[in-house]
Amino acid sequence: MAEFSSASTLPTPPESQTRLHFGKLQHGCEHYKRRCKIRAPCCNQIFSCRHCHNDAMGSLSDPKERHELVRRDVKQVICSICDTEQEAAKVCANCGVNMGEYYCEICKFYDDITEKGQFHCDECGICRVGGRDNFFHCPTCGSCYSVSLQGNHPCVENSMKSFCPVCYEYLFDSIKGTTIMTCGHTMHMDCFDEMAEQNQYRCPICSKTIFDMSRNWEHLDQEPD
Repeated sequence: MAEFSSASTLPTPPESQTRLHFGKLQHGCEHYKRRCKIRAPCCNQIFSCRHCHNDAMGSLSDPKERHELVRRDVKQVICSICDTEQEAAKVCANCGVNMGEYYCEICKFYDDITEKGQFHCDECGICRVGGRDNFFHCPTCGSCYSVSLQGNHPCVENSMKSFCPVCYEYLFDSIKGTTIMTCGHTMHMDCFDEMAEQNQYRCPICSKTIFDMSRNWEHLDQEPD
């Protein structure tokens, strides 16, 4: 009878599979971990991601030079492992690594941290995070919301395609968390919390009360004249 070694006999992964994950989570910027950089077609400069581009271009002293990158316009990327410039694709044509474990052909979006649950929403036209099954697209508000809000939120037409009324950042493609106020208008969650800390209880857009103030009114009614 043949004797079997106690050592593991599991097959060794093919070299091509090992290569795909080489350098994972070792490259990128403060916004994304990825193994490529992008060449911005608008200014022909190289950046780690569109947010890095927008931060740099938005801070230029000459207002005429300031601009933002249209994500779908990206055509060329540079592999961070072998420095080969090439057409945007998931796998490097030269060294064979995944330039992003998650890759969206439409958005030209790369990210090595797949635990975010990235997915592309056809109605929004961009990639979202949080898991496709956890969100639904509201056609009136014009954006994806948590399934807990489906049929349970006041709709304001294209409410997400606007600027946060506190910090003035465009909400639709912001990487910060957002919330829907009781009036239906939207803003960043951080900005909402900051308003609450400063005892600001009205929507900056329509001035409607955004908190349940019934207890406050009761206390006021009970105070002596």
